[in-house]
Amino acid sequence: MPFDTYPYELMPLPYPYDALEPYLDAETLHYHHDKHFGAYVNGLNAALKPYPKLQTLTLKQLLSRPERLPQKARTAILRNGGGVYNHTLYFVGLSPADQGPHEPQGVLFNKINRTFSSFANFKRLFNQSALDVFGSGWTGLFLSPDGSLQIRNLKNQDTLLGTGMRPLLYVDVWEHAYYLQYKNLRAEYLQNIWNILQFPTL
Repeated sequence: MPFDTYPYELMPLPYPYDALEPYLDAETLHYHHDKHFGAYVNGLNAALKPYPKLQTLTLKQLLSRPERLPQKARTAILRNGGGVYNHTLYFVGLSPADQGPHEPQGVLFNKINRTFSSFANFKRLFNQSALDVFGSGWTGLFLSPDGSLQIRNLKNQDTLLGTGMRPLLYVDVWEHAYYLQYKNLRAEYLQNIWNILQFPTL
């Protein structure tokens, strides 16, 4: 997935605001995408504004080598840059319920079955991992460099860039991703999101 360089712009939502209903409503999509995602884009641009050399790097380059970021701006770049990266993966990884595929196909289907015994068991383990996130964060399915599949939790706006891990599924478990519609019922949000999660091909 390509990412441009500075100044970053808010990625348009890939579908109408009401396209994911009833599983995610239009009000949630509006606030999550326009307000929360947009705030990370603006924060990243502000953090990079004093650093012309950093402005020539892609987002993946910035986040993959945090040690080369100036100490004064490192936290702001990593937090806001991670927010841009994570939200991009999340929103492009969703699609209306009548589109898809919303279940793994081909190579990925076989790999999930070998790794997790069945697709149903994979979903159970994934949801349990997402419920175990304390506070804010993300749960994802990743393809590791050795070809194995791993369910991993990430805190706040951390990423696995620079580790060789390829994200396949990404679910936002920050409260702003679901609270307007589901209130404190994270488990219900996680159960319903499988209807709109889009599986990639391997």
